[in-house]
Amino acid sequence: MKYLRSARSRGHANFGWLNSKHSFSFGQYHDPAHMGFGSLRVINDDQVTAGRGFDTHPHANMEIMTYVTKGALEHRDSMGKASIIKPGDLQVMSAGTGVSHSEFNASQTDPVHFLQIWVVPETQGLKPSYDQRHFDDLGGKLRLLASRGGRGGSLTVHQDIDLYASHLEANETANLPLREGRGVWVQLVKGALVVNDQVMQPGDGLALAEETHVAISATQDAEFLLFDLAL
Repeated sequence: MKYLRSARSRGHANFGWLNSKHSFSFGQYHDPAHMGFGSLRVINDDQVTAGRGFDTHPHANMEIMTYVTKGALEHRDSMGKASIIKPGDLQVMSAGTGVSHSEFNASQTDPVHFLQIWVVPETQGLKPSYDQRHFDDLGGKLRLLASRGGRGGSLTVHQDIDLYASHLEANETANLPLREGRGVWVQLVKGALVVNDQVMQPGDGLALAEETHVAISATQDAEFLLFDLAL
């Protein structure tokens, strides 16, 4: 199975200070045909204007990952964590039994652009936790950013899902063998890709299931995320 979720077909909410595109149903955007992919529940492509952001709000029983593509995002939460998330960083917050946090554009002059990702955890009622790491080595390969158990220097997420990121130059390739019962979601941030013969443009998402491998070729310099998960 191969399905392209084109950038233009996503849900859209524009509040002036926030311009958000939804790969899956979120908030006031509801589409029964797009409720998630396996445990992957939310991919929001958010742009926030200078000095604005999300006031303190609660979450529970969700694995929340933030990947900044441009600018800087300031995070504060009820666990006492405070950080600035920049390109090359991944933030993982396990909301567990409950946590409140705020997210604001750290700049008073420039917008911030980021992907917010929600994954349904394997277990409810976990103790809330927070981690963040910078990854320098994203060029020319698939780099594991998050996984169950945090293998290979990745951050820990409480679900059977592997999150990879990559920056490929034009004509570079990457490949990933898939185990039986796995699916893949590729989210293209910028550039252009061909994935298993499917052309992708910025903002596109591609779902793959019942495949034995993923073959990725960049037709332009490209940045993307890849989720390898149980289905």
